[in-house]
Amino acid sequence: MAGSVLHRAAGVVAAVATLALTLGASPALAAGTASTAAIRADQVIDDNVTLELRQDGVLHVTESVTFEGSPPTRKLIDRTRYDDGSDRVYQIVNLKGDATLQGDSLTLKGSGNAKLEYDVKGAVTPLADAQELRWYAVGAWSVPVAQAKVTVTGPGRLQSLSCFAGVLSSAIGCTAASPDHTGTTAEFEQQELGPGEVLTVIIGYPAGATKGGPILERRFELSNAFTLNTVTGGALAGLLVLMLGGLGLLYWTRGRDARVVGNGPGSPAVAENGYFAPPNGVRPGQIGTLIDEQADVIDVTATIVDLAVRGYIRIDEQPRQTYDSPDWALVRLPGAPVGSLLPYERALYDAIFDGRDTALLSQLQGSFAANLGKVRDALYRDVVTQGWFARRPDTVRTHWTTLGVVFTAAGVLATVALAWFTTYGLLGLALIIAGAAMAVGGHYMPAKTAEGAGALAHTLGFRDYLASDDVGENIPAAQRVELFSRYLPYAVIFDNVERWARVVSSVTDDGRHADNLYWYQGPAEWDLSKFAGSMRTFTMTTSGAISSTRHFRSL
Repeated sequence: MAGSVLHRAAGVVAAVATLALTLGASPALAAGTASTAAIRADQVIDDNVTLELRQDGVLHVTESVTFEGSPPTRKLIDRTRYDDGSDRVYQIVNLKGDATLQGDSLTLKGSGNAKLEYDVKGAVTPLADAQELRWYAVGAWSVPVAQAKVTVTGPGRLQSLSCFAGVLSSAIGCTAASPDHTGTTAEFEQQELGPGEVLTVIIGYPAGATKGGPILERRFELSNAFTLNTVTGGALAGLLVLMLGGLGLLYWTRGRDARVVGNGPGSPAVAENGYFAPPNGVRPGQIGTLIDEQADVIDVTATIVDLAVRGYIRIDEQPRQTYDSPDWALVRLPGAPVGSLLPYERALYDAIFDGRDTALLSQLQGSFAANLGKVRDALYRDVVTQGWFARRPDTVRTHWTTLGVVFTAAGVLATVALAWFTTYGLLGLALIIAGAAMAVGGHYMPAKTAEGAGALAHTLGFRDYLASDDVGENIPAAQRVELFSRYLPYAVIFDNVERWARVVSSVTDDGRHADNLYWYQGPAEWDLSKFAGSMRTFTMTTSGAISSTRHFRSL
């Protein structure tokens, strides 16, 4: 009896102890189970891949994936470096099953299991005496892969096989690789691939087993885009000769003057009183536009002086203190035959005075700027009216310069396109060079007519006359002031104003320097001996005032 009681007591104690151990161990067991679940979450448990290489070179892929956690994504390898100038492209097409493909990113669907299939083009590489299939069968998953198996069949017997596991460039072999007993099927296995790691399989087949080959795309590199070799160098030279020769032909046929000036200007014309003079009484502004084919600052400055010499205005130099800036008053002379002025002269005359009788040169920068465009247009129209140009020089320049800019822009676009898609980027440079030459050469395209070339020849002879040392000899003293003054505006055009102003200032009255000229008045204590310095400063100041306006700022 006592033994039985003791036995029952021992059983109770044992049961209590077991229950206590069980209750004490439950939290730890639960924690371990949760930890194991956490470790196994978000992974590919098994990736089973079947590859079938067909005779047309297309690799058909069937894949069965078992995973835990959220559906993983895989970065398919669709491009690798082939050589210095090309990339190898793998085309992934005909995707079916439990996955979506956006770009090179494949995302599984479902929960736990997914089956899919797709085709790969460009995975076969023909070799000298064999063909090689290389494909990144498993991997680049966003989660770890516990186990992967790949089975490969093809159109011929296996000649070789190998596999690598790890990063894309890894040379570490996979867990296992073996052919089957028939020698036509290869099997590969890999345990534990990390996120982003790849299982690459490589199988050799007999030459001609398939019709497949690599798909190549040119890779843009600046060094390759402008390759200089016999072909590109010869083509560039040929294009340059053709285009620049064409530009030269255009200039020869359309940009040259009707009669070449420089082979001797011919017999100079004789002006009234037996002295050499401008051609046919042509005005300084007209001559300035004829010479350089531009209506510019110096032409307007010379016209102002010419209007004074001819009695339309008077130039009064203003008195000033030592540190004051020089200034001049332009005075409208009453009774001047304004109606006889040429259109460009009248436009300038109106721009200066603008309804007033006197205008300070220092005030002209703002007051006549808006009307200077009319002066310039009138000068260009005038040289056409004179018959010196068939078309306005500024219009001709703008036309050819615009064409040059268009050609240059087209050359830039062509160069970018050729460099991006081919190795012939150098050829686009020929168009850029030709366009730039046309834009620059547009300034030389205005061509003078035969009459304009003759006027220019006479003008150049007149310029040489003004620069000669014996100018003014045998001219009666009574005519010197008027004649020398008449030539001064032309000296402004020929950039000879200071020397000719000294000639004018050398005119004396009974052995003394005159106090003033009929068209130029100086302040008190001023006489003609100071005229050269005053005239030099006046032309510089006037040109500065004109060039600061918006119409002439670019000249």
